[in-house]
Amino acid sequence: MGLCVVQSRALLGLQAHPVGVEVHLANGLPGFTLVGLADTEVKEARERVRSAIQNSGLEWPHNRRITVNLAPADLPKDSGRFDLPIAVGILAASGQIDADRLQGFEFAGELSLGGELRPIRGALAMGLALRRDAPQQCNAAPALVLPPVSAEEAALVPQSRVYRARHLRDVAQHFAPAGADAPASDDSGWQRVAPTATGLAPADAPDLADVKGQAAARRALEIAAAGQHSLLMSGPPGSGKSMLAQRLPGILPALDDLDALEAAAIASLAGRFQPAQWGQRPFCAPHHTASAVALVGGGNPPRPGEISLAHHGVLFLDELPEFPRAALEALREPLETGVIRISRAARQVEYPASFQLVAAMNPCPCGYLGATHKPCRCTPEQVARYQGKLSGPLLDRIDLHVEVPALPPGQLLDHQRGEPSAQVRARVSAARDRALQRQGCANQALRDSTLERHAHLTPEAARLLQQAATRLGWSGRATHRALRVARTIADLAASPTVEAVHLAEALQYRHHGPR
Repeated sequence: MGLCVVQSRALLGLQAHPVGVEVHLANGLPGFTLVGLADTEVKEARERVRSAIQNSGLEWPHNRRITVNLAPADLPKDSGRFDLPIAVGILAASGQIDADRLQGFEFAGELSLGGELRPIRGALAMGLALRRDAPQQCNAAPALVLPPVSAEEAALVPQSRVYRARHLRDVAQHFAPAGADAPASDDSGWQRVAPTATGLAPADAPDLADVKGQAAARRALEIAAAGQHSLLMSGPPGSGKSMLAQRLPGILPALDDLDALEAAAIASLAGRFQPAQWGQRPFCAPHHTASAVALVGGGNPPRPGEISLAHHGVLFLDELPEFPRAALEALREPLETGVIRISRAARQVEYPASFQLVAAMNPCPCGYLGATHKPCRCTPEQVARYQGKLSGPLLDRIDLHVEVPALPPGQLLDHQRGEPSAQVRARVSAARDRALQRQGCANQALRDSTLERHAHLTPEAARLLQQAATRLGWSGRATHRALRVARTIADLAASPTVEAVHLAEALQYRHHGPR
């Protein structure tokens, strides 16, 4: 047989589009031509595939002209994921593999020169794509053949059929024609993978009980977790801002299966996914030297940034004013929409970015403005310049502003352990469930008429909100954010309506932070 088509998939953002790897063997001068908008890594497959087939005890068609087309031709293809389907197509076209038995299988994997299969990025996205394309026919959906590690990732998708192959010989032996002498391979080289979705127990995460004192900051952290609100903490060095932020994922509600799959799929695209982290809320803490592309994504081909890697989790920006201005301003739209669209001349990619922003900063360059244990050495101009690094529109999009003062040594050493994360998480989950039953989303996602319909303000609370917005000169966005925070405080108190006391507490979180 001189022509064979093997199915695979190409990544474009979080989508895995079908790709037909067409292999044709023809008479003529020996050669290897690869077409189909292939990137440099894909074109290098010619040498990897040749060596892998020869070193696996298989026959390379050295006297034939080989043409490989990756269809559709206008879809960009990158990485070494097409090594395995190209090798399988060559073996099938030359009669060393039964081409009819390849029906119902999709292949992806990078080959070493010796024929071993190496992991690829985005295996979980491939599994999700198969589930999306055949949601009602999971048993009839194609099976995936992937390298080790990648196969375990894809098997996390419910009702998926995933086979792990360690070597090209394993694939050749499994699909060998009847009665043919296939190269010997390890019996455990070809195996169907069962999902092992196990993550760390919540007790293994940093516990909020380690934080001593800081009642106001702990309360703000609980409100942020219950309503999925963004939070900015300001205080001197060593006051516990980073410690509090690291404990936010431990008090957030557990992820459901679909959200866990989305978060794991994005991590798989960046090569960061670890099976032990399955089901855990992502926590991303980029250094303050990160560029705008590193935060929101980009490059060629476009890759997800930190805000997408923190999807359904927490993005912690320590030393917030030290980040490049362009990087911080790029966060404005994703904070509102929950998605990031990366546009380039040839393509546009959309990544989910429903993250919870937690930021920390010092009140001044030296860090001790307003502190009682150490004097501040900064001039008013230096303080104004430092706080002016954060624009008003960005600060307006942060729901909660709270000060984290330094604790006296006596209180820090003698204070009893605080409330553990498990108890706080129970209250947060109950408040989040109330919001979901009432409106189908977290309070942070309420917009316009939906917010007015579900806020349930009492007349006293409505008058208080109107007075505060008038006196403080709030924008419409700031007024709505205060109302959303008040709705979360009411949910924590199991109150069906937003009372004046709930709104009064919410107003406190709009006065702190840099001005």
